[in-house]
Amino acid sequence: MLPALITFAVTYLLMIFLPKYRAYVALASAALFVISGTLPLGDVLTEIDWNVILMITGTMGIVDLFIESRMPSRLADMILNRVPDVKWAIIALSVFAGFISAFVDNVATVLMVAPVAITISKKLEISPVPSVIAIAIASNLQGAATLVGDTTSIMLGSYANMDFLDFFWMNGRPGMFWIEQIGMVAATAVLLWVFRGYRQKIGSFNITEVRNYFPTYLLLGTVILLILASFIPEKPAATNGIICISLMIIGIIYEMIRQRKTAVFKKTIMGLDYFTILLLASLFVVIAGIRQAGVIDAIASLYLRIGGNSPFIMYTILLWSSVLFSAFIDNIPYVATMLPVVSGIALNMNVDPNLFYFGLLGGATLGGNLTPIGASANIMGIGILRKQGYEVKNSQFTSISVPYTLAAVSTAYVLIYILWGIL
Repeated sequence: MLPALITFAVTYLLMIFLPKYRAYVALASAALFVISGTLPLGDVLTEIDWNVILMITGTMGIVDLFIESRMPSRLADMILNRVPDVKWAIIALSVFAGFISAFVDNVATVLMVAPVAITISKKLEISPVPSVIAIAIASNLQGAATLVGDTTSIMLGSYANMDFLDFFWMNGRPGMFWIEQIGMVAATAVLLWVFRGYRQKIGSFNITEVRNYFPTYLLLGTVILLILASFIPEKPAATNGIICISLMIIGIIYEMIRQRKTAVFKKTIMGLDYFTILLLASLFVVIAGIRQAGVIDAIASLYLRIGGNSPFIMYTILLWSSVLFSAFIDNIPYVATMLPVVSGIALNMNVDPNLFYFGLLGGATLGGNLTPIGASANIMGIGILRKQGYEVKNSQFTSISVPYTLAAVSTAYVLIYILWGIL
């Protein structure tokens, strides 16, 4: 177990300090587990969760087509024409970004909405930094609201055998969607206070023209089909992934016919985030390797020793430690590591695992908002601002993100325990 633990620890450290090479570090680590004989070569393909890989790949392709259709810009324009001043424009954009992010990848959401905030800022001659930060952190918050909102949600859904509707209503109780919405209300109230001095008036905007509504129907169709699939008993494990991939292919074929260009296929395929796909596939192998070596059981035992026999204390430790860890490290490898740990803890304590699952998801997703490097959406937003000539100071980011995050996490912390620890 010791060599496996050392390999895993080194892998984690390298992924923290070499974020640009994170996928390659995970791939090298996975190869090392196989070469060392810790994980048999024949088990590699079966250990990769292909449902997750297919869902992420398909969703990426559909989102790319959705962005190209300019529908997000049109929706943003419609919202902005109904707000009186800059404060409410920032609030509207953050809520709008959060709504999109419940169904679309967080980074893609920032790519959609941040340019609108920058355009407004240029017209009003104000800094776009506060509004882009608000968009990024709202995107992260709502990523845990649905099965397709974030990679971590997809991973949890696949691991715990949850369907799309389980995030709305499960076992007679409200799911993560409603918890996230109440958390969003609390966090948005904080934003209203933070931006209370932004009272500059806003003029009207021309509504962006959308010439192709098919990608919008495609995205809505993805959500509807995932809901319908949740009613199918004993369906194949990769059902959700097949749905997403199939709709992506339909979208590509439609665009090729509409534009009469085969370049659409190349553009969409080349636009997929292969870095994240490779990272996830490699991490599945790494986690399988440390599980085979007994590391997962050892981590679970450590948590049990710290938490004792109290489900409340254990839940508290899991959620707030997830917030802390995710503030500094990517939540994808963290959640991938902790899912089997959480499952083992729940089994040992004879507790409903959903209490710990949702605590892990809420903490890991929201914790990334505490720092500029805690989530990919934050890094993307800061990168967009840098291209516009704006350097974001840590103090600028945390002055908005910390109160926002604490409001959302505290709300989720209380609600999750009431719904899944008491009722």
